[in-house]
Amino acid sequence: MKTYQVILPFFLLAAISSSAQVFTNKEVGQKNVTAIDSIKQSEYPYSLPIWGKQATKAGYSLPYSAGVSVQYFWQESDLIIDNLKVGFNNGPMYELDGLVRFDKAVATASAFTVRPDVWLFPFLDVYGILGKSQASTDVGFGVWIKDSTNTEKEIFSTGSIVKFNATTFGFGMTPTIGVGGGFLALDMNVAWTDVPQLDKPAFTFVFGPRLGKNFKVNKKKPEQSIAVWAGGFRVHLNSSTTGSINLNDVLPVEEMGGKIESANGKVADAQQQVDTWWAGLSQTEQNNPVNEAKYNAANATLERAGEILNAAEGVINNVETATVQYSMDKKPKDMWNFIVGSQFQLNKHLMFRAEAGFLSSRIQFMGGLQYRFGL
Repeated sequence: MKTYQVILPFFLLAAISSSAQVFTNKEVGQKNVTAIDSIKQSEYPYSLPIWGKQATKAGYSLPYSAGVSVQYFWQESDLIIDNLKVGFNNGPMYELDGLVRFDKAVATASAFTVRPDVWLFPFLDVYGILGKSQASTDVGFGVWIKDSTNTEKEIFSTGSIVKFNATTFGFGMTPTIGVGGGFLALDMNVAWTDVPQLDKPAFTFVFGPRLGKNFKVNKKKPEQSIAVWAGGFRVHLNSSTTGSINLNDVLPVEEMGGKIESANGKVADAQQQVDTWWAGLSQTEQNNPVNEAKYNAANATLERAGEILNAAEGVINNVETATVQYSMDKKPKDMWNFIVGSQFQLNKHLMFRAEAGFLSSRIQFMGGLQYRFGL
């Protein structure tokens, strides 16, 4: 039953936030007339973005067209698991829904990513993602059965923490526009996280709208500024996951034998109580659809619990070679969380950024720096 802990390494929503916050800005206002004229009269010297020269002539100030950023990302999220099946040593798969309940399922991930990007058009940035991640899942669960009164009770409980490493790769784009220092950015990307315990990489899609304002902080250094923003962070990941893992990599094996033996005893006691209750009913009472439904539900639960416990007990004694196969549907408890962030731009080449997400079952932090250059 402890295989519940090994099915969560799908998680890694690894470091999937946007690049440093730069944007094409339309200068406006009487106090910026000189700057606007200077932009319009200048010759744009780079090949990218496409239509960069036309945007400059229209009075838009463009960021350098290429960049490389390095980011650190940390995230903790509650998870929801459905349609779970497990098997041992490539044997039969057992359905666990309704039999096992989670009291805790928390995934934590941290990652470093490198992101090259280019401005393809004046209002569209595209980028790649390459990252190395470390993650863990902290899981607690119990096995529940029904007795003769259809009352559910817990007969087995445990928990564990599983740690693993992964590689993330992907790509994204950020449509964005700025007017008078205010900006709107709609960051979106797709990524695949390769986790050794999964049959195939976990797929994620992230959408992060941001609305903010850029402030110049030094009149003598017009390129120096501070930007602040607020927005949302939405994560969608592929719901179906399958994989296999060595049993002794995730289970406190020294505890399992006794816990399984105790759980088997409780299943046997519950089965005896159900049989005694049923035998004590008259024929008329047994024909009552309510009693019949209770009897069948209790038997089905107890039979399934016994099969799974016996299968688990059969591999515990050979744990060094035992494997667990699993399949499930999963999702974050909350798809959205709120984000706030800020960026200090030393000049048009170098930026430092920090961002935090909260107000849901997911919390996160991102920090990074970016260097930009013309292309």
